[in-house]
Amino acid sequence: MRLVSVLLALFAVTFTIDSVAAAKPNIIFILADDMGYGDLGCYGHPVAKTPVLDALAKQGARFTQHYANGPECSPTRTAFLTGRYQQLAGGLECAIGTGNVGRYDDAIRLANQRELGLPAEQSVIPRDLKAVGYQCAVFGKWHLGYEPKFNPMHHGWHRFFGYLGGNVHYFNHRETSDLHVLFEGKLPVYRDGYMTHLITDASLQFIEQNKDRPFFLYVSHECPHFPFQGPKDSKKVVTSENWMEADQKTYVAMLEDLNAEVGRLLKKLDELKLAENTLVIFVSDNGGYGRAANMGPLSGAKSTTLEGGIRVPLIIRWPGHIKPGTTSNQACITFDLTASIMRIAGTETAQQRLDGIDIIDHVVKGQKDKKRTLFWRGKRGTRTWWAARDGDLKYVRKTEDDKTQEWLFDLTDDISEKHNLLNAQPKNAERLRSLLSKWEVDVKALR
Repeated sequence: MRLVSVLLALFAVTFTIDSVAAAKPNIIFILADDMGYGDLGCYGHPVAKTPVLDALAKQGARFTQHYANGPECSPTRTAFLTGRYQQLAGGLECAIGTGNVGRYDDAIRLANQRELGLPAEQSVIPRDLKAVGYQCAVFGKWHLGYEPKFNPMHHGWHRFFGYLGGNVHYFNHRETSDLHVLFEGKLPVYRDGYMTHLITDASLQFIEQNKDRPFFLYVSHECPHFPFQGPKDSKKVVTSENWMEADQKTYVAMLEDLNAEVGRLLKKLDELKLAENTLVIFVSDNGGYGRAANMGPLSGAKSTTLEGGIRVPLIIRWPGHIKPGTTSNQACITFDLTASIMRIAGTETAQQRLDGIDIIDHVVKGQKDKKRTLFWRGKRGTRTWWAARDGDLKYVRKTEDDKTQEWLFDLTDDISEKHNLLNAQPKNAERLRSLLSKWEVDVKALR
């Protein structure tokens, strides 16, 4: 009888754990790379046809004032995985250069020590999600360190397929002409196919394999980052000389193909009857690059802290929670999504350890939009861009060599940042400078 009682108790515990796991929503985080604020139909693109993503926005919420944590790739990805300002990580305020090159003083120091990358102990994703029963995978771009110690598998992902660097040839999957960076787990691999499609293929396989248990899927697309190659451009000659050259036709083809690949993913959710219990987030890591990208009414582009460099599309669908057709004007930032994911997954991550707010809860409850104070700093070489947004006032500063430029904008009626109020509102300018200075002390690097 004692043995029977023990077995029944174990069965009850197992059943309870399985029931809790089954009740947890699946979470899919789709990250586009270098997508401009106006690069989707639902954000006003005049040419690109993006019906899948437009429909996703209608089925959930479209955000008009969402910001990337950084004006380049690696910084935003760091903030997402850690849930904190990326400055704390050290060396990751700029995209890591090809072959693990540091691009400013702190990053150069760490690269020389073979420490340039995101230490696994700083991540909360996927560590905390695994702890509460999620299967976790990342497919696509990593860009958080080339050294073996920074491989995604050391961060705790169950699966990784993708490339370690910032961009690859879409067909031969090499960084520039000869650097092999495509990996499956910890081992280099070779694949045939268009990079965007390979990322989707791996994602579909993962969903199929984990359809009966909660999963967190990080779909880290390269598109529409350079080199600019559409799915039909396998014979297009791309070299280091023309790696970053863009044309509108190719760029639109890449956007439309990305839209179709998101469609493949959503179709799989429907086929497996998982859509109703799956939170889908689509967002970009920073603003658009080059003349082909569409920033809509915004000024500036990638690598700047003007609106075009950091304000990006964000679409979230969560059936039964987010009212279809919602438009949110709440100012928010990448690590807010981390805070939301931690709460929704039921992790034990203390909210005081994270820098963001639960932006999804804000939308689900229909809360009144509130004032936010947000900060940015991005370094590359001798150039540094800063920004501080407090309410609708935004202070921007750029230094390069010995030259400094400053701006003050009121985004209430000037999202194009055409009117510099620096001289007209000196007290506000000084107040935001002071806030920025205090923040810089607070985010001193941990290493």
